[in-house]
Amino acid sequence: MTSATKDRIVIFDTTLRDGEQSPGATMSFEEKLEIADLLDAMGVDVIEAGFPIASDGDFEAVHAIAKRLKTSIVAGLARAIPADIDRAAEAVRVARRGRIHTFVSTSPIHLAHQMRKTEDQVIEIIAATVERARNLIDDVEWSAMDATRTPIDYLCRCVETAIRAGATTINLPDTVGYATPDEYQAMFRAVRERVPNADKAVFSAHCHDDLGLAVANSLAGLAGGARQIECTINGLGERAGNAALEEIVMALKTRGDSLPWECGIDTRMLMRASKLVSAASSFPVQFNKAIVGRNAFAHESGIHQDGMLKNQQTYEIMTPESVGVQKTSLVMGKHSGRAAFKDKLRQLGYEFGDNQIEDAFVRFKALADRKKHIYDEDIEALVDDGIAQSDRLKVRALTVIAGTMGPQSATLTLDVAGHHQTVQATGNGPVDATFNAIKAIVPHDAKLLLYQVHAVTEGTDAQAEVSVRLEDAATGRQVTGRSADPDTLVASAKAYVAAVGRIQQMAASKRLHAQHSDQVKVDEQV
Repeated sequence: MTSATKDRIVIFDTTLRDGEQSPGATMSFEEKLEIADLLDAMGVDVIEAGFPIASDGDFEAVHAIAKRLKTSIVAGLARAIPADIDRAAEAVRVARRGRIHTFVSTSPIHLAHQMRKTEDQVIEIIAATVERARNLIDDVEWSAMDATRTPIDYLCRCVETAIRAGATTINLPDTVGYATPDEYQAMFRAVRERVPNADKAVFSAHCHDDLGLAVANSLAGLAGGARQIECTINGLGERAGNAALEEIVMALKTRGDSLPWECGIDTRMLMRASKLVSAASSFPVQFNKAIVGRNAFAHESGIHQDGMLKNQQTYEIMTPESVGVQKTSLVMGKHSGRAAFKDKLRQLGYEFGDNQIEDAFVRFKALADRKKHIYDEDIEALVDDGIAQSDRLKVRALTVIAGTMGPQSATLTLDVAGHHQTVQATGNGPVDATFNAIKAIVPHDAKLLLYQVHAVTEGTDAQAEVSVRLEDAATGRQVTGRSADPDTLVASAKAYVAAVGRIQQMAASKRLHAQHSDQVKVDEQV
């Protein structure tokens, strides 16, 4: 089937909104801007940049992204509440092309227990809020939250009402990952056939992965008539996540024989986007993740290797280059220069300024002196570690005494806002002693929910990659810190410090917002 006969699919990326709602995946303002720039450059049609009413920080991020996007539409999420809609409109109004995305629950279980509204009351809410949004901006998307558990007759009433009120895109999400592909396809077909004004809107699929069917359901939605897919980089999102953008895009590209649709994504940037989102969110990509996992183009079986040597197509249905993956993995060492290192970073999908490259190169040379073989994965872990480190908190030195005789102790020096502080602490094991030392310098009440270690590459000199997840006692928010180092205890300390730094950043942001609110109240009184 030629390109001229294929339908064009709108790719709607919600990494910065739905993806950031993953526990512990909060991204900084600068990280959001960097991700938005990359999504814009790779050809994403719509970027849902955030939930403007959620916080001043979210509003500022959406507003800043709206001003800088060159081609993508920027969307702001809004509940079916006038204040939400007005705030979203204010955030995206500066964009070349802006969209308000408003939603309301439609399923019986949501209406009874969450909305506590009747069906007729919700119809009135849809009509009023969509009309309000359309009066503020031309591009309005409306979503029926929990559409797949909504009776089809009522769902059709809601959709007809939303289109009549001015919605230009209708999203029918599988909010809780409940549907099967056949059911999801049938729902779209039924709604589009039964709603009289269905031809006046673009239909959209938004699927969660609770049963591992998000990508399959999204493609089924296309078969049912949807022409927009909502997805995230790496499948990031609430609970089990969303449909993965990279999987959807490569399915369309690889199986064009049976999937007669196309999109405008530059697939060669997929790996770069995956690494950037992973580093910003501190969510590592599983090794066997489709398309962008470390093992996606790796072959260890002798039979597979033999086939690959004879013809790559025996075991690879797409080329590594098509998604931005380089074949070579062992080319760097302690004799490599800055030019080679810079080129390697570019191959791996990193775009840094001169200062960032110099910092990464210094750490690379230090690693090369300690480790015989430097693999691509080592460089990725080293660079991601540098990205993740807090500017305010940095590990400067760590000495740990451990063994059978005990007690285990750790002497730690931290750089806290430019000042060195050293402390010694004991604990039930070397990791516990190290974490206690950090707590002594940076007191906090956060609860340790996860401590995870895995080797980046093979061998006894492999770097250890450590993930630490903390829960802030005051807010219940979860944050994740990640770091890599040939010394497991050093990696553990850096990961823990990164997580503590994120909690401090959230607390500082909350205080700033509170001070701003208090000042606004004073100004209003004056």
